[in-house]
Amino acid sequence: MTTSSLTHRAVAWLRARAGLLARFGTVGVAGIVVNLGVFNALRLGPLSPAAAVAGDDDRVVTAKVIATLASIVFAWIAHRGWTYRGRRRHTPAKELALFGAVNGVALLLEAGAVALTHHGLGWTSWWADNLSSLVGIGLGTVARYVGFSLFVFARTSDAAGPPSVTSSDVEAS
Repeated sequence: MTTSSLTHRAVAWLRARAGLLARFGTVGVAGIVVNLGVFNALRLGPLSPAAAVAGDDDRVVTAKVIATLASIVFAWIAHRGWTYRGRRRHTPAKELALFGAVNGVALLLEAGAVALTHHGLGWTSWWADNLSSLVGIGLGTVARYVGFSLFVFARTSDAAGPPSVTSSDVEAS
């Protein structure tokens, strides 16, 4: 397979999913605002280093977990109602459970990034906590897109989806 055919396939894949990716990204950016807003409100407020809430070692990770849970609830509502509207194949309860499972993996990636840098590497500044939070959000976003597309909001077999791209399609162009 040549570089040109790989490029054609990648472009075709992006074109077929452009609307979905744009909606996913818009919800994602709004979710980041929710996530970092809650994280910093907690980190600078009731879970700050000077506060006496939730012990003295894991408050930054606690703040990250609470912030991620808040953004998960926001994202489920937004993705269900906008990004993946019309792709429901589960009952709302099962869909929420699958959504929660995928986000559990993302939560581990996000909180793990903060825990690694804050506790493992000793980088405890506000900047280091936010940078590691953003790295974790990036890792979690990749996990979410894959998980949502494969498990939560996957198209049913009878629904028409974007056309698949085959090698003969690429060779014809």
